[in-house]
Amino acid sequence: MSQPSPPPENGPSGFIDGVRLAIGTLSVFPVRPGVVDRRAGGIAMAVAPLVGAAIGACGGLVLVISLWLGMTSLPASVLAVATVALLTRGLHLDGLADLADGLGSAKPAERALEIMKRSDIGPFGVVTLILVLLVQVAALQEAITWAGAGAAVIILVAACTAGRLALTWACRTGIPPARPDGLGAMVAGTVRRSVAVVVTALVLAGTTALVYLHGIGAFSPWTSGSSGEFGYFAYVEADDLTGITDVIPVAGVGRFLAPWGLPLAMLVGLLAAWAVRRRAARRLGGVTGDVLGALVEIATATTLLACTILTN
Repeated sequence: MSQPSPPPENGPSGFIDGVRLAIGTLSVFPVRPGVVDRRAGGIAMAVAPLVGAAIGACGGLVLVISLWLGMTSLPASVLAVATVALLTRGLHLDGLADLADGLGSAKPAERALEIMKRSDIGPFGVVTLILVLLVQVAALQEAITWAGAGAAVIILVAACTAGRLALTWACRTGIPPARPDGLGAMVAGTVRRSVAVVVTALVLAGTTALVYLHGIGAFSPWTSGSSGEFGYFAYVEADDLTGITDVIPVAGVGRFLAPWGLPLAMLVGLLAAWAVRRRAARRLGGVTGDVLGALVEIATATTLLACTILTN
């Protein structure tokens, strides 16, 4: 994750400064920095899920356009995941690789932190990157196959949101930084537990509402409406000679049954990020920017993977 610019000399930060910091740190979107301090860092980590939702929506748009252009689900999924990575400058993936190298080295904390600061990537980092990206692409392709493009977009948005929600929890009070400087030092311990709980509740409620609206046909021209199983976007192809018509499924929600399935998958993603954060904090003495970036990718990939089980 990128390190913010030094704070300008114009007083304490406000909410807008925190939003600017979140967008500028977590994405490539060009935003002029405001006041950068620990208060802004706490706000940034609290609103991080909104940035994740925007990035996921961009990836979903690429997914839909790719399928509309006639691509199969695999290359479309690769392009969508690549878009998400590009919109974060690949910094979260870099953090994932650095954390894998640091923890995989089995060195003491100080030495592991030195390994994580190096610009090269070791074997642990390479293998971890490949496996996590494969999980993301394969899970998204699976979602397209059984749920259709519309539901796959919702799943991708939810997974990216869960990835940034992991930052909210990783920066709550009581979690120290592993270094005295850097992004981790600025944002560690800045989010009150009550704020994290409220943000999580809002994110899960919004996701449930989105799934419900999609299921009742708010985003699709046709649903079967029976037993909670929804139909497909479709077009009819008629044969002029025989009069036989075929209904061709294009994108639907398949067996995307329960509104609780996707929120539960997001909670599984948060649990995976919590486990990694706990391990990293014990080994390194706290969190760093690399640790936070790794948590984003781990929560995102785990949410996508859990969706293939809980909503299929």
